[in-house]
Amino acid sequence: MPLLILLIVKGTPFAFSCFIIIVSLLGLAEFYQMAMPDRKTEGRVAAVAGALVLTSFFPADRIVILTAISAFVLCFSLVILFRFRDIRQAAQESALMMMGLLYVPLLLGHLILLRNLEYGKQWILLMLVIVMSGDSAAYYCGSTWGRTRLYPEVSPKKSVEGSLGGLFGSIFGAVATKLIFFPQLSFLDCILTAVLLGVLGQLGDLFESLLKRSCGVKDSGTIIPGHGGILDRLDSILFAAPAAFFYAYFIFRP
Repeated sequence: MPLLILLIVKGTPFAFSCFIIIVSLLGLAEFYQMAMPDRKTEGRVAAVAGALVLTSFFPADRIVILTAISAFVLCFSLVILFRFRDIRQAAQESALMMMGLLYVPLLLGHLILLRNLEYGKQWILLMLVIVMSGDSAAYYCGSTWGRTRLYPEVSPKKSVEGSLGGLFGSIFGAVATKLIFFPQLSFLDCILTAVLLGVLGQLGDLFESLLKRSCGVKDSGTIIPGHGGILDRLDSILFAAPAAFFYAYFIFRP
């Protein structure tokens, strides 16, 4: 995370995009290892191809992006067609292969689009602060006052009290970011963005918990000692990034 913040503040858009591609490569490899552990070769190739799809976000041209995604879908449909092991599992493997593309590089690619907007640096910092402050507040409030389980089938430890505390933490973080780094943001935009990204960040966390429980794993990976994998760090950002981009592009007016 410190490296990401440094790249946002000091790095060029190209350097930032390269960093996102590397993170996407690692995250997608984790996804396929978690969801398709017996398909290691195909998973690694798919991770590389999925990360390369992100290069189409550099020009931010819809035709280029759609072409890259279409090429990915066609190529891996052929991989499944000619390399299936059990025809009864072919449909499930195809769905998982496509799901990886939609879940990691496609959602994460919105950070590249967001960085290239006017005030892109500020928007990414705002999104990160909203997500991180919400996560910290949710943990503290849940540990201190948590009594009512939020979604025990998916994440037994999360509570309604923690979720509400996290939302207030997101609002506090957004207001602080506006006052310090982003004066062009109105207070209305600040509150709306905090609620939108705060809620989506929590939903992203729950969705990744659902995937892990479905795959029977505790963490998505082991690349970050004591913190799990890349996806464990990205889960909230994956859902928040597209919303931040669409809000900044369609609604925000400095």
